[in-house]
Amino acid sequence: MMKILKLNKSIFLRGLISLTILISLIINPLKVHAEIAETEINGELMRASSEFLRDLDFETWQLVAYKSPFFEDKLILRVIGYPGNLRIDHPTSLQVDSGRKQWLLNDKTSLNVELANDGRQAAAEFDLNELINNIDKNRPLRLSLSGVFSELPVPPFVVKEWRSLD
Repeated sequence: MMKILKLNKSIFLRGLISLTILISLIINPLKVHAEIAETEINGELMRASSEFLRDLDFETWQLVAYKSPFFEDKLILRVIGYPGNLRIDHPTSLQVDSGRKQWLLNDKTSLNVELANDGRQAAAEFDLNELINNIDKNRPLRLSLSGVFSELPVPPFVVKEWRSLD
């Protein structure tokens, strides 16, 4: 009889704790977002969105979106891999898919003197304006860079950050 009471008390307490956590999440939901922050790019501090994402092969990539004074204040997406793991040949267009829509973003890496002279060749920059000007929602995207990664999922909250920079 005593074991049954202890078991019922344990089940009751676990249920109560679970219910308390659930109610607190409903009242104060977790907010999943990143922030636009001042980031040093090409030796200058700029407002930028910076995220680390994994491709389908579990390789980690840093995506940095910023307005570049070198490109008439166009929105630029910098894709950065770990030096030594790969070399990105230029020019290479970045393919972006979202449902049935598809874009090819132009490679702007060779126009950035700092990146063009970097012997590691582990970063590439792309013109993000065309994509941002053609989407009206924060939709999930899939990036593909020939010879580098076949699919890099980009969640909607990152797209929202990119759109807020424009």
